[in-house]
Amino acid sequence: MTENLPFFLIQLLNGVQYGLLLFLVASGLTLVFGIMGIINLAHGSFYMMGAYLAFALTELTGNLWLAILLGIPLSVLIGLGLESLLFRHLYRRDHLYQVLLTYGLILVMEELRSLLAGDDVHGVAVPRFLAFSIPLTDTLSYPVYRLLMSAICLAVALLLALVIRRTRLGMTIRAGSSNREMVALLGIDIGLVYRVVFAGGVALAAFAGMIAAPVASVYPGMGNQILIVSFVVVVIGGIGSIKGAFLGSLLIGLADTFGQLWAPELAGMTVYALMAAVLLWRPAGLFGRA
Repeated sequence: MTENLPFFLIQLLNGVQYGLLLFLVASGLTLVFGIMGIINLAHGSFYMMGAYLAFALTELTGNLWLAILLGIPLSVLIGLGLESLLFRHLYRRDHLYQVLLTYGLILVMEELRSLLAGDDVHGVAVPRFLAFSIPLTDTLSYPVYRLLMSAICLAVALLLALVIRRTRLGMTIRAGSSNREMVALLGIDIGLVYRVVFAGGVALAAFAGMIAAPVASVYPGMGNQILIVSFVVVVIGGIGSIKGAFLGSLLIGLADTFGQLWAPELAGMTVYALMAAVLLWRPAGLFGRA
């Protein structure tokens, strides 16, 4: 038993790290879905965009952290531009229009990615001072960069919770999630709230792609899989709930990691079995409103 403890610890850390990274993507998706009422199928493309920004800006500057510092405001600007040009026209439209437009946006972003960066798989180097591992046994170790990723994701999660719960902006966002019409009647610029939420969601997804690039590589279509899993997180946690997205992401991360370890032949359905179990227990999700 003691011989297997380090291996179990590594898998636990992998599950938590994947779950926390997934939270960055899913939190933006649940805010956009819960507050703006937009089914954004292109959200995974923002994750891919962040990874490619990390690759391109690291090549340009020679420093991953500088690339991230430049990439975050770029992502916010792209989010504001997309909201102004496209998404603001969808607020009072049927969900079918949202699905069609956001699916089209996936195709456009994939084509832009192909034209600008090609179709090859790219790598982003781990910063040199973090390119080492912590030994757990004589044969097992764990990369320091992955631990730093988890710490960064956890810090962002705490900051996001603080903003949502303790600031005036967060109060407005929560009110808009509950009753958009009442917020508008109170004289609050709901359009501005939407722009902030959408740009923040894009930035969170892109940031997740940036910090994941050194460990996940950068390749075409990398946002498609994480989009599907992010929707599963939103359903499990409850639409519009940051707390639900956090707990749901951790559950998915652990279920996926240990599912591949203990039942690899069933690993593809582990996440969806968990979602089905949660929905049977709580049809609105863990923290969703009935």
